[in-house]
Amino acid sequence: MKRQILILYTGGTIGMTSSAQGYVPDDGFEALLKAQLDTRPADQLPDYQLLGFEQLIDSANLTTDDWSKIGQTLLDNWNEYDGFIVLHGTDTMAYTASALSFILQGMDKPVIVTGSQVPLSELRNDALDNLVTSMMLAGNYKIPEVCVYFNGRLLRGNRSKKTKSTGFDAFDSPNFPWLGEVGINIGLRQELILPPEKPEFELPVYQPDAVVMVQTYPGIPARIIDSLIDTEEVRALILQSYGVGNPPDKNQALIASLEKAAGRGIVVVNLSQCYQGSVYQGAYATGATLNRLGVVPGADLTLEASFAKLHHLIGLGYDAERIRQLITTPLAGECSVADQYSFACA
Repeated sequence: MKRQILILYTGGTIGMTSSAQGYVPDDGFEALLKAQLDTRPADQLPDYQLLGFEQLIDSANLTTDDWSKIGQTLLDNWNEYDGFIVLHGTDTMAYTASALSFILQGMDKPVIVTGSQVPLSELRNDALDNLVTSMMLAGNYKIPEVCVYFNGRLLRGNRSKKTKSTGFDAFDSPNFPWLGEVGINIGLRQELILPPEKPEFELPVYQPDAVVMVQTYPGIPARIIDSLIDTEEVRALILQSYGVGNPPDKNQALIASLEKAAGRGIVVVNLSQCYQGSVYQGAYATGATLNRLGVVPGADLTLEASFAKLHHLIGLGYDAERIRQLITTPLAGECSVADQYSFACA
């Protein structure tokens, strides 16, 4: 019996068409998609059902409400299908893939998030290959994870990051190997894929204003942080500091603002601005200052995974202390076990 998959069309470039104003949603996308898939050998693809959102999401305008809508749609259909594909805009695809990985902890079926850099309506595009390969992955392989598939790369969703604005190889996984590579053949690294578990799904009640973020830069004024935390809604602050987690510790006003945030019960998570690598808070004296303030070193979490995970934990009602404990505890393979003392200069 052929496997059944659900293709959830949420929006994005894949379903757009060109206009005088640039790319706009294509009303005929679903018909075009069906026509394109009908040209493929039916025995090589799983049976599929296409479900499109009535109000499509421009991924640049993504909100936590959209995560709730996508997550709830998957939960409502979980027992009806063998696998799922989420068609999504590329700009915030890594954020959504991360959020879904936390909603669907313990999942026993594949969820492949994909899209394209060029719409399916264009003669030369990356849309059809990304979709067809995602269908084959979701329909024929045991991959009980939320993944991003793009241009021959199968990535753990909460490890993925958009790295190119125009290239077809737009996504990569800076701190974790690819789960698979697709060329002439489909090659999976089964030893890296999470084992299936008994699903215990929880859809959090997101608090849209709960998580804020700031990146350090030369001469950053303390008022930047003060303005971000000056509201009762803020529960977590992501600080992107230099290198292995070094803030400008001579900026006493900035350090005082971080201390004020921690003192108010705001969870402060320190991530590196670097594309690759981990935070080793305390490898240098500058970073050690953050240890004293109770700032949590974010290990090798991506910004997208950290943002989604904090929203998830806050949305489940955890208090600040529990969130500090869980932020670098792997829940869905999103980070390595933190070890802030393993760094050494040669």
